[in-house]
Amino acid sequence: MKFLDEATARAWLGIALEEARGGLAEGGVPVGAALYAADGALLGRGRNRRVQDGDPSTHAETAAFRAAGRQRSYRGTTMVTTLSPCWYCSGLVRQFGISRVVIGEAVTFHGGHDWLAEHGVEIVVLDDPECAAVMREFMDTHPDLWKEDIGE
Repeated sequence: MKFLDEATARAWLGIALEEARGGLAEGGVPVGAALYAADGALLGRGRNRRVQDGDPSTHAETAAFRAAGRQRSYRGTTMVTTLSPCWYCSGLVRQFGISRVVIGEAVTFHGGHDWLAEHGVEIVVLDDPECAAVMREFMDTHPDLWKEDIGE
């Protein structure tokens, strides 16, 4: 797998952050994601659409994965997400052999990324203040919706 420099990781995170902001503007949970091929090509992007679609399975990572369409293999791909992936999305990463996960922030929610790392997935946490600010504001203004999203 190709080395990922911080400038590229942050540029890719910018796409995921656009998706998160779009979801927030639609009244949804502000988490965005993008899936990149080993050569850096954008395969798919998406946002959490649980509220908009009334579908509890449409998390940002699953939306980006679906938008990417069928791939012969996911080895060498990178999932970029604004927030540490929940157990559901972490399972998707493991199930399909996605090689790397770039996380905007893991302070407001610490999902399954430690488990992914224990199973050989490269984890890059960027500690992005913008991602954290968007989530903190959402969690403060929509605590019930946030709890629903994470299954509490």
